[in-house]
Amino acid sequence: MELVKELLIVGGRIVTILPLMLGVTFYMGKRSIGELPVFDFLIIITFGAVVGADIADPAIPHIHTAVAIVLIGILQIIVSKLIIKYRKLGHVITFEPTIVVVDGKLIKSNLKRLRYSIDNVLQMIREQGIFDIKDVYLGIIEANGKLSILKQPSKENITIEDMKLEKKNSSLSYPVIIDGKVYEDVLSKLELSNDWLQQELKKLAIKNLDEVFLHL
Repeated sequence: MELVKELLIVGGRIVTILPLMLGVTFYMGKRSIGELPVFDFLIIITFGAVVGADIADPAIPHIHTAVAIVLIGILQIIVSKLIIKYRKLGHVITFEPTIVVVDGKLIKSNLKRLRYSIDNVLQMIREQGIFDIKDVYLGIIEANGKLSILKQPSKENITIEDMKLEKKNSSLSYPVIIDGKVYEDVLSKLELSNDWLQQELKKLAIKNLDEVFLHL
């Protein structure tokens, strides 16, 4: 009976703590895991440790975990604003972008400072579809640990501008019908009427909206 009680407590904690973490995370800002700087990554690890301890040990007061999550989120927001305002602070608690390749040559002193091996950088270059380091004009390790590359001018892809061709404007598709439901707000935004929509459906020999999964 005691085991069932503890399992119910654990289940209740999971149900209550996940929405709280989701809300705090959204408030902290939308970024993918691969784009997190070092400080934010540590914040995520701390989140996991706090929540993991709370779920694993029912004896820990649940309110303490909730307060800890909110405080950690507030700390991250404050630090992020300070980093934006004071760039020197950002360089102290996060990795600043570091040049590791210049004109096809590795900057070994910067690699040592970052504790990156030559093989690490060469692999990152290959992952971007470049197999000869001489094709790289500039390589920079960003704060999130990813490698940004500027190719040699002679190795850059040819653009429409280079070929002096006229570029047509790109258009954006809007869903008018999704799974049989007409989106009136989209029609209004596009300044279209239901009569126009019915005419379009007739052209496609569609008599029932339920037959339409997606119409752009």
